[in-house]
Amino acid sequence: MSSLAELDLSNNNLGGGDPIPYNLPPNLQSLNFGGNQFGANIPYSIFQMVTLKYLNLAHNQLQGNLSDMFGSLSNLTTMDLSFNQLTGELPQSFSNLSSLTTLYLENNQFTGQIDVLANLPLQDLNVANNLFTGWIPDRLKKINNLRTDGNSWSSSPTPPLSPYRSPPGRKSNPGQQSDGSNQSSGGGDGNNFNIGAGTTAGIIISILVIGGIIAFFFFMRKKLRESLSKNVLKKNQPFAPHASDDAKGMKTIQTSSTDTVTFSPLAPITLKPPPIERHKSLGEDDFSNKPVVKKDNTTAITATVYSVADLQIATDSFNIDNLVGEGPFGRVYKAQFSDGKVMAVKKINSSALPHQSSDDFIELVLNISNLHHPNLSELVGYCSEYGQHLLVYEYYKNGPLHDLLHLSDEYSKPLSWTARIKIALGTARALEYLHEVCSPSLVHKNFKSSNILLDVDLNPHLSDCGLESLVPDAEFQASDQNMASGYNPPEVSMSGQCTLKSDVYNFGIVMLELLTGRKPFDSSRPRREQSLVQWATPQLHDIDALDRMVDPVLKGLYPAKSLSRFADVIALCVQVKPFIPRDFLPVSCPCKISCICRC
Repeated sequence: MSSLAELDLSNNNLGGGDPIPYNLPPNLQSLNFGGNQFGANIPYSIFQMVTLKYLNLAHNQLQGNLSDMFGSLSNLTTMDLSFNQLTGELPQSFSNLSSLTTLYLENNQFTGQIDVLANLPLQDLNVANNLFTGWIPDRLKKINNLRTDGNSWSSSPTPPLSPYRSPPGRKSNPGQQSDGSNQSSGGGDGNNFNIGAGTTAGIIISILVIGGIIAFFFFMRKKLRESLSKNVLKKNQPFAPHASDDAKGMKTIQTSSTDTVTFSPLAPITLKPPPIERHKSLGEDDFSNKPVVKKDNTTAITATVYSVADLQIATDSFNIDNLVGEGPFGRVYKAQFSDGKVMAVKKINSSALPHQSSDDFIELVLNISNLHHPNLSELVGYCSEYGQHLLVYEYYKNGPLHDLLHLSDEYSKPLSWTARIKIALGTARALEYLHEVCSPSLVHKNFKSSNILLDVDLNPHLSDCGLESLVPDAEFQASDQNMASGYNPPEVSMSGQCTLKSDVYNFGIVMLELLTGRKPFDSSRPRREQSLVQWATPQLHDIDALDRMVDPVLKGLYPAKSLSRFADVIALCVQVKPFIPRDFLPVSCPCKISCICRC
């Protein structure tokens, strides 16, 4: 299938609400899945198709925000995402679609502005019937085939575009104005070019003003560097705006008010498809010794900056009644803000940052901000004041999977078999993203059911991603007491190091929890049944025993074939000496679990 260039399965109603198949031919130039009623979102395998020129996913049931992962699709000329249920703003990586001439986004629920499309070579654009606001850029108004009706455009005059931030690897044209037109400084036809005394004076004054602004910019940039070196980052400090698109090495973080903080980058993670030879060049034991981040000064990172006062008010001074979780990195509190938004605030333990400065914490924020996946807990903002370090995440109403499986009372509605499959599939995709899409790979270290958060639709979101660097492997294992909790991968017990394999092993334990409803370790049970892995593993290939293992709250409401396949995936994950290396399992797990869903 690797040589397949064109795949057209349009108008076959294949999806029925299921996600688009994950394992697709990697070298496609044309992909048409239109009219198939596929649900969920666009799989990350599509974002890795660097040869793709034509993409049609119209007339499906795709939903949620588009992931900011379009940067590799520079060869794409036509993209049709119309007639879906997609929401949120257009991702900034749209600006990397340098070959895109045709774009159909009509009949979705997109919000925000469309400035990100202004510099694309579009000849045919349809954004009708969405929730876009703001202004239509002048450059887009010149497109012959343009449809923009059914949105909430501003009726006031179009303002000049803000300086365009070039995508990585490209530079802005210095002769181009902010509105995109190349304008002459003179008037008339260029032949009668007479400058009066008043005009000359105006030019001189303009030069002096511009020179003053540039001098002020470099002065403030120097001051900023001195401030960062002293670990001072104040919310309301007046920083200078960008002088140009080529101000290399500058990053922007949007504050909770209207302030913009600009500073030198601190090695954000580069999120791109891994090299084909990555598994050959890096041994499985090398991952724990490799740097978790890779310098890339071109990636723009945005996160909201909160003050300690803001978070104290939202959490009622971190009241114990708002405590929703606690782990090796710190406590998590539910925060209710004045605008009605509810967030989760993680207060990092001082012991987790004993030798790290505020600069190190900002670097951590940048790295986490670069992690984007529908099944990861989304970072919203952070706070670094008065020696306090806090992270603000999206709040997920249904809480951790652990509580839903093990702490629910007799009146709670149990998780159906379909919901359990959905959760397993989502967490497998999250793990695949960390292991296979992030470069270098990220080892989660703390993969367990209490770190899988469920939203109102029971979609899973893996938390604590990107925090593994705070605590060394040995200290992490001791602090988390994984021996007692039941999450104890054999390679960690033998070497004391967390690897990709240990994440996959713990994923297998989570699947066992979904299958049986039991805790990974339960001292209240008979001795031979206390360890879930030791008790369950010998029975995974015994059909009769497997049926007896299933969580009794399901009351037999599950397909037998689906149950058997689910057990097969578990067996591959928790084998001590697997015949298929477990560090490659995340690639196949989503595919296997997708098959289970269709049984």
